[in-house]
Amino acid sequence: MSEILLNYTRAGHVENIHRGDVAVVNCEGEVVKAIGNAYLPMFWRSAAKPFQALPFVKNGGLEKYNITEEELAILVSSHSGEPNHVALINGLLSKLGLNESDLECGVMRPLNGKAFKALIKSGEPITQVHNQCSGKHSQIMALSIMLGVPVKGYSQPQHEAEKLIFKHVAMASKVPEDKLEIGIDGCGVPVFYLPLYNMSLAYARLSTPSKGDWGEYETAATKIRDAMRHYPQVMSGTGRIDCVVSEVTKGRIVGKMGSDAVYSLAITDENLGITFKIEDGDFAVVTPMVIAILKHLDLLTKDEASELDKTFPPILKNHRGDVIGTIETVF
Repeated sequence: MSEILLNYTRAGHVENIHRGDVAVVNCEGEVVKAIGNAYLPMFWRSAAKPFQALPFVKNGGLEKYNITEEELAILVSSHSGEPNHVALINGLLSKLGLNESDLECGVMRPLNGKAFKALIKSGEPITQVHNQCSGKHSQIMALSIMLGVPVKGYSQPQHEAEKLIFKHVAMASKVPEDKLEIGIDGCGVPVFYLPLYNMSLAYARLSTPSKGDWGEYETAATKIRDAMRHYPQVMSGTGRIDCVVSEVTKGRIVGKMGSDAVYSLAITDENLGITFKIEDGDFAVVTPMVIAILKHLDLLTKDEASELDKTFPPILKNHRGDVIGTIETVF
């Protein structure tokens, strides 16, 4: 059963309670810490993106299309639609000989508020390129071309590219293929349903690929991890927790968001993977929860914790900017 993780207070009284589950796993597959149900099955959402890119990277996609490390970061991103993100996606589409209309992710406004306002002010249309998942979709289209199969329909579960990605996600998370279930994600591609434990195991393996028993996939896993570490703003967006936690820890900790408040982290110096799911799906709870679990596990230095608290203070403000409550860690 899920446990209480965070309380939101007002005037000293608990107003909102957020429950969830956490799994902390090492490279050997041992559960280091569990809060609630470490084996809770859940949709991995966008936190699965690094592993969806494995067949593309392993089969020489970076070399074939002259993909830079920065471009690899956008391929596994949930980007904010900022100008550099849009430029990277457009550059990738050009390399592939494709255009925005080939994307099957749907139109979505930029996550970054400044980028959205600038787009509206300019009169330019919001397109599929601005969708936070356009990088992943570009990668799947590239994989389709490499496989010699039609690009059109690449988002469907029966497409050859999706079937190959399914096998690699199962391999990375060590879930038998006949036990790995799928649904359809917000951007239209298959989304994977598996225990939090296995999500964390995949991130533990990604944290230190040399110790993750990747076999022939070790080089590909290392390239993906390093792209996430070296380009956190590309992989996420300015001011977002994924970006900031990696910047503050200088790439020692890599976080990856998923919609509906599922979140995974790789702790590179501890060979650990962490995944949590906030039961009510409130995405606003993710940022304080990331900081709370890292503090709880003593994975931040004093300076790192101070910097994160300064950037994301555990307080609540009203529309005038008055402090009217707190965010309190319960576990």
